[in-house]
Amino acid sequence: MTTLLSDNIISALGFTTDENVRKVRDGVSGLLFFDGQETGVSEPFVASAIDGAALDSAFYTLPRATEKRYTRLEKAVILSVTNALKDLPTDPAGERVLFILSTTKGNVCLLDSTESEGYEPEQVYLWRSAERIAGYFGNPNTPLVVSNACISGACALIAAQRALQAGRYEYVIVAGADMLSRFIIAGFQSFKALSQEACKPFDARRSGLNIGEAAATLILTEKPAEALQTGEVVLTAGAVCNDANHISGPSRTGEGAYLALKRVLAGINADELAFVNAHGTATLYNDEMEAVAIHRAALQNVPVTSLKGYFGHVLGSAGILESIVSTRALREGIVLKTRGYDTPGVSRPLRIATRTQPVKGCRCINMLSGFGGCNAALLYTLKCEE
Repeated sequence: MTTLLSDNIISALGFTTDENVRKVRDGVSGLLFFDGQETGVSEPFVASAIDGAALDSAFYTLPRATEKRYTRLEKAVILSVTNALKDLPTDPAGERVLFILSTTKGNVCLLDSTESEGYEPEQVYLWRSAERIAGYFGNPNTPLVVSNACISGACALIAAQRALQAGRYEYVIVAGADMLSRFIIAGFQSFKALSQEACKPFDARRSGLNIGEAAATLILTEKPAEALQTGEVVLTAGAVCNDANHISGPSRTGEGAYLALKRVLAGINADELAFVNAHGTATLYNDEMEAVAIHRAALQNVPVTSLKGYFGHVLGSAGILESIVSTRALREGIVLKTRGYDTPGVSRPLRIATRTQPVKGCRCINMLSGFGGCNAALLYTLKCEE
């Protein structure tokens, strides 16, 4: 069974998973207002950003940190992986260890001539970033890069599960990251998708999404069922479905999301679920699509939450970061409040979590959707007391 061994989150809310989860439980958001000039775009926006000075300070305490010139994204991933490895005997340089990097845009900022000075020209390529990150840890294997829009993190975790189940590796280190850049902000603004206020997932007054930046790491291994200890969490199932609806618009029937849910729920009853962590971007069409898909999957009575009001949409790290936070909540037996939600704003009634509260159930689902009609669902199971 694919078991979650260790994790780390670096975000606007902190540099450890414990700190991030604690602040989410306390209702603290990392979202801030930007007037646009900071990133060279024409319109203001709301986003979350990692403290750059704190990132540099933490990174340059690491051994070999000054051997090469690392980008902001590479620093964040290396630091996140280092933190996730702290309590494990795993040697990241082992031949039976695979690195997977999940990102949508990587070092896209290096396409800007004002940002690229002093860096290798090839650092703009995703494969090169992955090589540099795995190389920092001395790993001998060719790292895998997963870049599939906003479901990249989920795809990376499914790829890790398959690699482990095939017996090719003993451990897989899955790290995801994306950083704010003029390219990304301007791109989402061109779709009129960004809100100039904190996002409101599933709310009637929602006006768009907030971008966020983060690096998140999950380390996984394969264990026999009888070796699982109470409190451990396993990735039970994962599914990716593409409904090919539109380059940027989700299916109005929620077809891809529904099919992904249907696959991971095979043989599972709705009452076994503690909650569903929805993609919940607070765009008009995404939230409506998810509401339809959740109803079609007969999960309308299961608590639903969205983490976007705390972190924003962290793109290639979303599936990893939100899996970490969700499984921590599952261990604690709670569902986290959907920050920003107040008034129902979708056509299908959902049981949106309006406060952080206890829940029952030893399973949870993480939903993700992305451009190009891609959709994913991950099912996690907590080893509960007998």
